[in-house]
Amino acid sequence: MTSPNTLRAAVIQVNAGPEIEANLVQAGALVRGAVADGAQLVCLPENVSLMAQGREKILARVKPEESHPGVPFFRDLARETGAWIMTGTLGCLLEDGRVANRAFVVAPNGDIVARYDKIHMFDVDLAGGESYRESATYRPGERAVVAPTPWGGLGLSICYDVRFAYLFRALAKAGASLITVPAAFTVPTGRAHWHVLLRARAIETGCFVLAPAQTGLHDGGRGTYGHSLIISPWGEVLADAGEGVGHVIADLDLDKVAEARRMVPSLGHDRSFQGP
Repeated sequence: MTSPNTLRAAVIQVNAGPEIEANLVQAGALVRGAVADGAQLVCLPENVSLMAQGREKILARVKPEESHPGVPFFRDLARETGAWIMTGTLGCLLEDGRVANRAFVVAPNGDIVARYDKIHMFDVDLAGGESYRESATYRPGERAVVAPTPWGGLGLSICYDVRFAYLFRALAKAGASLITVPAAFTVPTGRAHWHVLLRARAIETGCFVLAPAQTGLHDGGRGTYGHSLIISPWGEVLADAGEGVGHVIADLDLDKVAEARRMVPSLGHDRSFQGP
C-alpha cells in the first residue's frame, strides 16, 4: 500500500489545436497512459482544451463552465482512472463577455475540489515581433487557491504567474507542499527563463513544483517551449519531458518538503521593511 508520504506524479505535455473535442481526446489518452504507469496525481497544461490564436477565434469556441465539455470530461476521466487530476486550464466564458483561464482539481470520485483563475495577465512584446495581450480577452482572477489532497496542499498557479514570487510564497505559507504551474510558454521566454524560474520557485518555497506544458507549433504559427518539469523542494529537476508530446513521471518523497524547509527555513524569516 502506498505511503501517504510518497506520491507518484505525472505531468502531461500536449500540442493542442483550435478544436476542443480533438484536444480532449488527446489529453484523455495521455492521462490514461500516465495512470497505467502508476501516476496517482496527473497534471495537464494551460489551454489544454483550446489553443487558438486571436480574440475572435477564442470567443467563438469557449463555453461557460456549466456547459464546457471539458468539465464533465475530466470528472468522468478521474472516476474512470481513479487518479487525482489537475485539468490544466479551460477557457470559461463569463457573464461580462470575458474569459476565465481556469484550472480545476478533480478528486478520483469526480468531485471538483478546487478552481483557480489565472491572476497575472500575459501582456508582453517580445523580440522578433511576438506580442500578446491576454487582458484583452481574459479576466484576471483575484484569489490564490490551495487544493486539499491526500498528500497535502496543492497550490495552484498558471504560466505567467511563475514570475510573481509573492504568489508562490503565499501558497506555501497557506499549506502547499506541492505547487502546479500549467503553462503554454513561448519558445524565446522558455529557453531563457522556464527552468530557472521554476527551480527558483521550488527552492524559495520548499515545495515540489509540477509544471505541465504545451509544446510545438499551434494555430496561427504560435510556438510553445515544452519541457514539462517536475522539480524537488531542493531545486533538482526530477523529470523533463523535452519537446515531444507525452508524459513524464517522478516518485515524490513528501518528507523532502519538511527536510528542505528545516535546512533553509526562509518561510519563517520574513521581516517588514520600509520601501526605498
